[in-house]
Amino acid sequence: MNRREFFPRQVVDAGANRWDWALLPLVLATLVLLAYGAAQMARPFELGDPLPLSLDPSRLPYYLLRTNLRMLAAMVMALIFSGAFAVLAAKVRAAEKVLVPMLDILQSIPILGFLSITVTGFIALFPGNLLGVECAAIFAIFTSQAWNMAFSLYQSLRTVPAELQEAAQVFQLSGGQRFWRLELPYAMPALLWNMMMSMSGGWFFVVASEAISVSNQSIKLPGVGSYIALAIESKDLPAIGWAILCMLIGILLYDQLVFRPLVAWADKFRFEDSGGETAPDSWMLNWLRRTQMTRRLGGWFVEQLERSLVWFRRPHDGTSIRARQRHAGPPWQRLWDAVLAAAVMFALWQLVAFVHSEVGWAEAGHVFLLGGITLLRVMVLIALAALVWVPVGIWIGLNPRWSGRLQAVAQFLAAFPANLLFPVAVLAIVHWKLNADLWLSPLMIFGTQWYLLFNVIAGASNIPAELRHAAGNLGLSGWLKWRRYLLPAVFPSFVTGAITASGGSWNASIVAEYVTWGDTTVQAHGLGAYIAQMTALGDFPRIALGIGVMCIFVMGLNHFVWRRLYRLAEDRMHF
Repeated sequence: MNRREFFPRQVVDAGANRWDWALLPLVLATLVLLAYGAAQMARPFELGDPLPLSLDPSRLPYYLLRTNLRMLAAMVMALIFSGAFAVLAAKVRAAEKVLVPMLDILQSIPILGFLSITVTGFIALFPGNLLGVECAAIFAIFTSQAWNMAFSLYQSLRTVPAELQEAAQVFQLSGGQRFWRLELPYAMPALLWNMMMSMSGGWFFVVASEAISVSNQSIKLPGVGSYIALAIESKDLPAIGWAILCMLIGILLYDQLVFRPLVAWADKFRFEDSGGETAPDSWMLNWLRRTQMTRRLGGWFVEQLERSLVWFRRPHDGTSIRARQRHAGPPWQRLWDAVLAAAVMFALWQLVAFVHSEVGWAEAGHVFLLGGITLLRVMVLIALAALVWVPVGIWIGLNPRWSGRLQAVAQFLAAFPANLLFPVAVLAIVHWKLNADLWLSPLMIFGTQWYLLFNVIAGASNIPAELRHAAGNLGLSGWLKWRRYLLPAVFPSFVTGAITASGGSWNASIVAEYVTWGDTTVQAHGLGAYIAQMTALGDFPRIALGIGVMCIFVMGLNHFVWRRLYRLAEDRMHF
């Protein structure tokens, strides 16, 4: 018998249950850790002050807290940026001409390039405080997360099924209502998978983001990345083992407490009948749903969100003349294209002047040759990764039960920094006298191949159920099933993953083509090794030359290969 039935309704609704009391210690502990970590990030600091860093494993929980706070702050910034970028690029044709190429350029700029430009400015914003250096590290992590999420959301907004767009027109939804009620919910499953991938990308580059050089000084912020960097400098293999264990714990915490509940919650946003027979589950989400306070807080938030949607409604109905779609006239389009062309010509003129006065044309030709070598590595490695991970991703996406089981494993493998493989790579190459140009190449794709896997999983899990049933009823099997059904269904997601994997591989070439282990350095021929070597020497003109050439190669690759495949993917998106 339920004893609560004898109490008044108001008492029953206001009272907390046992799940509330069980959740309370976790909430309080989280708040205390956040407050403590934030206070440590804003402590007084002047350039030259020592920041104690130890390889003692007992310090790793504190380092993990500091790293997680940076990555969480960067993720919030990346979400805000992704929403603004995707809406402008997908809705405004003139903005799309600028923002999409700009995103290609930004994702090709290595983290070292962002740090060298922004760290001085952030320190100047917060004089006498460690927060300036922390902001530089957070911004560096942001640059490893934002581009993938922004392009994923942009692709989702561009590929909303036509029947849903027609339904939005029938219900006379305004632009704001269309975004909140249709486009963002439709994009949510793929966005969450790319958030997991972006978080893993932040772990991959955490070593570079927490070890900052400014004014000929090296600042190693307390964190897991700086711990790994110190372990590599000291050739301390047990410390690297402790760092791997700490990373695994951190990724499992993120998976169980953040991403798995979000994935299970976002399953309701899947396109109708596109979900699998087995819905994703999360013990944390079930726990939160059983608590009185969480349900009450969630209900209040939903109520406020529904009220806010009224603010974005149309001031007229569909019969008004103002409901007609307005397109920019040819004169305005031509003027905007002329402004863009003038900006491009000015940039080219500045580039020619820079090369002629600072580095010379012979050096520029040499760097272009190195860029061609790295381009060949990127294309070969992505092709090999696609042969492996496209079938695996389709199988995982079509089996939601395995998708939930392998989610944390895939996140850990994606987050595993290539720096932790340096001991194996250097020792093997030196001991067996291997060719560095060949055997250092896998380090480039090790952290970026997972972009392909995560996007293919998201694409396969969103295949409409009616399409699956049609393929089964027609008896498709073998290569015919792959060619007519599976590959076209995941093709848009594959292209999105290939674009981000390509940009990530160019970025990873800086740490993969120039590898150090203690006082031993192994270098491959390529553009990444050139930029890393010039960064170590402090030659800023050649650093700028290397980054500029990398941007040119990435832009050319995206324009002549990936963009054409992306347009083809858009045509095949609507089943």
